[in-house]
Amino acid sequence: MSLALVGILGIAILMLLLFVFGMPVSFAMALVGFGGFSYILNVNAGLNMVSQEFWSVFSNYGLTVIPLFVFMGQIAFYSGVNERLYQAAYKWVGHIRGGIAMATIMACGAFAAICGSNTATAATMTTVAFPQMSNFRYKPMLSCGSIACGSTLGVVIPPSVVLIIIGLSTEQSIARLFYGGIGAGLLLCLLMLLTVSVVCRLNPEWGPPGPKSSFRERIRSLSGAIEMLILFFLIMTGLYAGYFTPSEAGGAGAFFAVVISLVQRTLSWENFKKAVMDTLRVSCMVIMLIAGAMILGKFLTITRIPFNMASWVADLNVPGPVVLAVIFGMYAIGGAIMDALALLLITIPIFFPVASQMGCDPIWFAVLITVVTTLGAVTPPVGATTYVVAGMAKESTLNEVFKGVTFFLPAYLICIVLLMVFPWLITFLPGLL
Repeated sequence: MSLALVGILGIAILMLLLFVFGMPVSFAMALVGFGGFSYILNVNAGLNMVSQEFWSVFSNYGLTVIPLFVFMGQIAFYSGVNERLYQAAYKWVGHIRGGIAMATIMACGAFAAICGSNTATAATMTTVAFPQMSNFRYKPMLSCGSIACGSTLGVVIPPSVVLIIIGLSTEQSIARLFYGGIGAGLLLCLLMLLTVSVVCRLNPEWGPPGPKSSFRERIRSLSGAIEMLILFFLIMTGLYAGYFTPSEAGGAGAFFAVVISLVQRTLSWENFKKAVMDTLRVSCMVIMLIAGAMILGKFLTITRIPFNMASWVADLNVPGPVVLAVIFGMYAIGGAIMDALALLLITIPIFFPVASQMGCDPIWFAVLITVVTTLGAVTPPVGATTYVVAGMAKESTLNEVFKGVTFFLPAYLICIVLLMVFPWLITFLPGLL
């Protein structure tokens, strides 16, 4: 059996383990990687490879950035930052037709940026925002769609755990990836706000305006967003100026998140313990995913599938944009049937060499595939955030949530096209570093 055929068979077994047997992604990747590596060489070589990869992952100083940023997000979550962010956004745009949905999207983007979890943001903002929109007789489809889609912004807007993982996997600068994510995230957020405006213009009864707040009330509401602004400014400025590395930025962010919550007395001891436990759970899950992906990557490397694909693409007599469109299409489809982070970890060893062979800017490619895979968080059959919103918004059904999401799909597609046509939207800020 040829090496390439062994690799293809291994990928098929991986899909079988994931979708038929429901095995956790990290264990499935590790099992297939170990089995395939052992088949090609021998069992002792496979055991040595697994031990080395686990040691390299768990002793990697760069990975400390993950639990630190996750801890920062969990502290913000349990100290009530989400509610204060929503109230601030609501005071400024709640009086506009569809304004409460716009406020929800902006609050989702801000909170997801410091939380780093789509599902946590979806759960939180459904609890906070959905009752408000119900009180003002918002159409459930619009309410649920804005929450589900707004929650995905945290994958792109820094500090993003997904961008950190991509940076570590491809040996790219995490700071440059963060700055590249700013332009893409803001563009996607603006397109979502425009979607709400268009939907409410065509269907005015879907998003009635709320009461108008006075200028003094708007200014006062900004105090609820101060901690988020401080954290964001601290992290991005420190990275830009070179005051600290990404890992040190995570530590500084986590420390100041704790200090701010203590000064404002918004974090109880019980919630602090919950934040620590959630951080442990999320961090262990992510690091195990990385370990599994590294083992699978070793197997794919010796099958030479990534290099063969890169050579095959380089020899294709088709324009580069066609190849990129096919790759992004595969990410969009893959993101709809499995977790985005797992998908990226599995496919980056295959497609990143292809993009490099074509001369693509690595920062641009990494940020763009992140945007593409965010579609998977809101499209069936996985659509993690849609299930969270449907489960917590008792007045709506899963069908209504998916219908609401469809209104926002053009925003994702337009964003992806614009980022492909105008790469500087991603590369401009990283170019300043």
